Amino acid sequence: MAKEKAKIKSDSDVDMSAVDSDNAAISDDVESFRDAADLEIKDIEGIGPTTAKKLKEAGIVSVLELAVTSADQLALDIECSKDTAATYIMESQRLLRKSQVLEKEFVSANLLLEKRKAMLRCSTGSKSLDELLLGGLETQAVTEFYGEFGSGKSQVCFTLCAMAKQPISEGGLDGGVIYIDTEGTFRPERLNQIARARGFDPLLVLKNVAICKVYNSSHLELIIEDLGRYVSAFNAKLVIIDSIISLHRAEYLGRGTLADRQQRLNAILHKLIRLAEIFNIAVVITNQVQSSPDMFFGDPTKATGGNIIAHTSTYRIYLRKSGENRIAKMVDSPYHPYSDIRFTVNEKGIDDTEETPKAKNKK
Repeated sequence: MAKEKAKIKSDSDVDMSAVDSDNAAISDDVESFRDAADLEIKDIEGIGPTTAKKLKEAGIVSVLELAVTSADQLALDIECSKDTAATYIMESQRLLRKSQVLEKEFVSANLLLEKRKAMLRCSTGSKSLDELLLGGLETQAVTEFYGEFGSGKSQVCFTLCAMAKQPISEGGLDGGVIYIDTEGTFRPERLNQIARARGFDPLLVLKNVAICKVYNSSHLELIIEDLGRYVSAFNAKLVIIDSIISLHRAEYLGRGTLADRQQRLNAILHKLIRLAEIFNIAVVITNQVQSSPDMFFGDPTKATGGNIIAHTSTYRIYLRKSGENRIAKMVDSPYHPYSDIRFTVNEKGIDDTEETPKAKNKK
């Protein structure tokens, strides 16, 4: 979100009645996201018919889409200065705050805690993995799963596709799924099998998932740039990218292209973070791994993408094989304990093992 100068009242000027009103507004959080569809570009201060027409021609038709656009890209699309583009974006975000779609720029920690308790969570299909995530996959966050081939990354994604369609009361998100396939590994037959094994209607589950097969890194960047429009069109609550780096890793070879590759990945990931927060969706990315031959002790496997992906992912989970089962380890999180659990892959997708021990906390 754009940073703006704000006047902060002193402690003696704080109106406690405002705190009570904010508390009451938290219960209406879900409805506020639905009301975001009623907002129009013309409602944004400073945007007239001419600018609105240019935005529409650039493919930006909603306030939410404008709010997640970068100033550089917007200036290029509507042929204006970067400062003007930044002003339009800030005004769109201000309108969303006024409509309670976005939280205020400054909010007390207790109110933020109450709001996070009402946040949507999607079950992964495994009670042990849900426990590792402290209740399931969060919206307004980017969750990364990385591991070597066969570690269960795609199986986690398939299971999430089936679970997302289920009602919120049953651990789902009651919304659509956008699945961006960069490796050609999506199989509708597998999703059909998982839905049947879990007692879901396979046809409804399959219809609920919009697949986008991406063939090169430029195509991926274009899809991410317009992702807000697709989220609205498919009423998506979950976006999956399997995998985030495979195309860039294949096309940008050698150290000479590393800086350009990382900058492009950085732009993609920051757009995903803004989309997750403003559209109130869950974003899942999978990542490949590489070996460190100079490492003599411990696991030589580490995620690709370097610090760019490491810093921008909200949660990082490392998957690895362990005989017939899999182990999921929480590697990085703002508040989850660093722990690991064991799960298995079967006809239900990912599932609990026969003996499901509680997550082992690493202190």
